[in-house]
Amino acid sequence: MDLSRVDLNLLVYLDVLLRERNVTKAANHLGITQPAMSNGLRRLRDLFGDPLLVRTSEGMTATERARELQPLVRGILSDIEQAVQEKTPFAAGESQRVFRIMASDYAESCLMPRVLRRIRQEAPHVTLDVLTPSDVSFLDVEQGRLDMAINRFDKIPQSFHQKTLWTEHFACLMNGRNPILKEPFTLDTYLDASHIWVSKTGFGVGVGVNPKDVQRLGWVDEALGRMGRKRQISVFTRHYQVAMLLAEQHDLIATLPSRAAWLQKDNSNLVVKVPPFEIPPFELKMAWSPLLQHNSDHQWLRKLIVEVAEEVDVEFAPFGASFESPQTAPASHSER
Repeated sequence: MDLSRVDLNLLVYLDVLLRERNVTKAANHLGITQPAMSNGLRRLRDLFGDPLLVRTSEGMTATERARELQPLVRGILSDIEQAVQEKTPFAAGESQRVFRIMASDYAESCLMPRVLRRIRQEAPHVTLDVLTPSDVSFLDVEQGRLDMAINRFDKIPQSFHQKTLWTEHFACLMNGRNPILKEPFTLDTYLDASHIWVSKTGFGVGVGVNPKDVQRLGWVDEALGRMGRKRQISVFTRHYQVAMLLAEQHDLIATLPSRAAWLQKDNSNLVVKVPPFEIPPFELKMAWSPLLQHNSDHQWLRKLIVEVAEEVDVEFAPFGASFESPQTAPASHSER
């Protein structure tokens, strides 16, 4: 295809059409008439040899080809915007910017207080709006309505930029008077106890849990399942803070990320034990839209979060060393 004969404005049309899924709304967004947008859609269909948007009972639906094109087109336009916009440095001390960050309550507990402290020191007029995974969707990140998502992700769109903040292992948190502590803490004594299940990954509204569906219960129960074993779960929660409070019950065990257990190291009612079986570690990541990759405000925020995560790593290391498997590789902090 001869690019000199392609109207690159059509990529702008396509980008907005695929976001709005409505010709009239897309036209209003770009400040053009609806017939002009309809003509643009016709030309796009001719250019790509595909309908791109098809009317269904749920409105205009993107074809498979359109879904493939969306992140590519968004990336191209993002690069063009970066090339033509004047780059202005972020004035942290004067900015009144609002940063919106989605974080699980695990990340919110282990990371965000320190992030806020650094922001208050360096950018006292900046506001931090922390949302839960249930408040947002991948689309909010993709369109830049959310500055950052911090969580462990089962899957994430390839167009997103992401960076690993740390690799996390698991610990067992329980009341110091738990009856099982009268014996050595083995797999059998672990399975004799009652347990607190806690997990929330990714985005979106959670659904009820089926205790019999081991494959959907997460890392801990999958690890037990591979050994042909199963634990007795008495409480299901999506909040790590709640799990840590419930662990003070005399007969319950919470198996949770070791940095969450670390927050309770000074709680005299609780003890922390290494799990008596191997549980694969997971990575805590931050992810953001390609629209924000070159934004100077956002670059400042990313750098600050990475520095804070490294500080947490250093302080946590003496406590966390006992929970790491000898064969586990160090966390990779590479960004893509």
